[in-house]
Amino acid sequence: MSKKIDEALNTTSAVEVSTTPENGCATRKDQLAKVDIDKDYEYSRAQLYSLIEKGQETLNGIMDVADSSGSPRAYEVAGQVLKSTADIADKLMDLQKKVKEIDETKHKTTNNVTNNAIFTGSTAELQKMIKQGFLDAK
Repeated sequence: MSKKIDEALNTTSAVEVSTTPENGCATRKDQLAKVDIDKDYEYSRAQLYSLIEKGQETLNGIMDVADSSGSPRAYEVAGQVLKSTADIADKLMDLQKKVKEIDETKHKTTNNVTNNAIFTGSTAELQKMIKQGFLDAK
């Protein structure tokens, strides 16, 4: 836009106009947020994998104890360990889903269109147009 004005007035612009908000600060914040989300995702994912592996090791150990002792309590504990390991695996899938949702919300764009109709004329002309519109509608 400023180039057209400069051409029309045969001048050169002394100030460069940037179209990015705050000279790119908004995009920098987005980049930092993306890095934080990626870091948190990787950390959470690693922790969940670690918990699943420890749960499997614990389950193997408690199953050995349950088999050798035949104690109902040992089997009950094995069932609880098995359930908690399965819950952690579900949390891992939920983590994937949440990260996907975050990525989708960032890529969504909103298109807001505002159409304002302005009548420039006298009230007599407006009344005439309204009457004519009512007559045409019948």
